[in-house]
Amino acid sequence: MINLFKKRPPLISASLTRLAWVRFRSEPLGIGSLIFILLVCIAAILGYLITPDKSPYANQQFLELGLKKPGFKVDMLYIMKPGSPPRSNWLVTMLKGEQSMYTPVPVSSFSISRDTLYFKPWSEPGAGISAESKIPLKQVRLPESKTFWLGTDRFGRDYLSELIIGARVSLSVGLISVFISLLIGVTLGSIAGYYRGWADNLIMWFINVVWSIPTLLLVIAISFALGKGFWQVFIAVGLTMWVDVARMVRGQVMSLREKEFVEAGHALGFSDSRIIIKHILPNVMAPVIVISAANFASAILLEAGLSFLGLGVQPPVPSWGSMIKENYGYIILDYAYLAILPGVAIMLLVLAFMLMGNSLRDALDVRTRE
Repeated sequence: MINLFKKRPPLISASLTRLAWVRFRSEPLGIGSLIFILLVCIAAILGYLITPDKSPYANQQFLELGLKKPGFKVDMLYIMKPGSPPRSNWLVTMLKGEQSMYTPVPVSSFSISRDTLYFKPWSEPGAGISAESKIPLKQVRLPESKTFWLGTDRFGRDYLSELIIGARVSLSVGLISVFISLLIGVTLGSIAGYYRGWADNLIMWFINVVWSIPTLLLVIAISFALGKGFWQVFIAVGLTMWVDVARMVRGQVMSLREKEFVEAGHALGFSDSRIIIKHILPNVMAPVIVISAANFASAILLEAGLSFLGLGVQPPVPSWGSMIKENYGYIILDYAYLAILPGVAIMLLVLAFMLMGNSLRDALDVRTRE
C-alpha cells in the first residue's frame, strides 16, 4: 500500500506563490514602497561606510560651524594625532565607525613655506581676523574641501550622517520588536486557538487586559521599569505589540484545527506541537506577514515618540525622534528643515511599510480575483 503521508506536499504551491508575486508586482505602490524600504535598509546597513562623518555615532562636532545651510563648504585641515589608534577593518568600520588618525580643523586660509604650513582657523565673515597658526608639514594632511550636503546642526555635526545612522535605530527597533511580538503573539495565539477551554479563557483575559491599556502609556511604563537605553526600547516596544498578533493567530488556528489535515495528523499519532508547528502555523504565515508590516510601521512611530520624549535611545546615539526634539525650536526660524527632514523620513518609511502591507494583503488573499 502506498503511504500517502510519506511526503507531504507543500502547503503553498508554487503556482500560488507565483500568482501572489505576479499580483504584488501589479501593485505600483507596493513595488515602489518595497524599493524605498530596501534602499533605506541598504543605507542603514552600510552605515559609516557611506556617511561623510565616520566617527562613532556621527558625533564629530565643529562648534564654529554650527547651523550651516545645506551645501556649505569649508577647507578642512587634518592634524595627525599623537599615538594614533590602529586602523580597523571595513566590517568594524561599517558597524561602529572608526577613530580617525587625524583631528580635523576648519580653516579660512592656508599657505606653505618650506616645511611649515601656516593657516588661519575658520571664523564667520566680519567676526574679526583670526590669529595665524603654524604647524610642521609632516604632522598634517594638506587641507581638503569638505561639503556638508544637508548642513550642520547647532553643534556643527554633519546632518546627513546623523540621518543615515538614525535610520539604523528605527529599522533595528522595528525588526527586533516585531520579532519579539511574533514570538509572544504566535505562541499564545496558537495555544489559545488550538486547546481552547481554560487555556483560551486565561490567555484571552490577559490579552483583553493588555488591550485595554493605551499603547503609548504601556510603552512608557515599561521604559521606566527597564530604564532608558538602546536595548530597552526594543523590549518595551516589542512587549506591547504582540496583542494584535495573538488575536489574529488565535482566530486562524481555531478555524484550521477543524480541517481534515489536522484530523489526519491526529490519526497518525502526531504530537500536538508537531501539528501546530509543521501543519497549522505555515498556513497562518500570510496574515502574519501582513500584520508584521503594519507592526513594523507602528514600532518606528513608537520609537520616534519615545525618543522625542527623552525615553528612547540616549545621546550621542542619533535617532530621528531625538533629532526632531533637538531642533523643533527652529521650526519658526530659518532652520526649520532641521526638524522637518527627520519628520519626513519617519513619515515616508511608515507610509512605505503600510502601503507594502496593503499590497501584500491583496496579493496573498487567494479568495480575491483580478
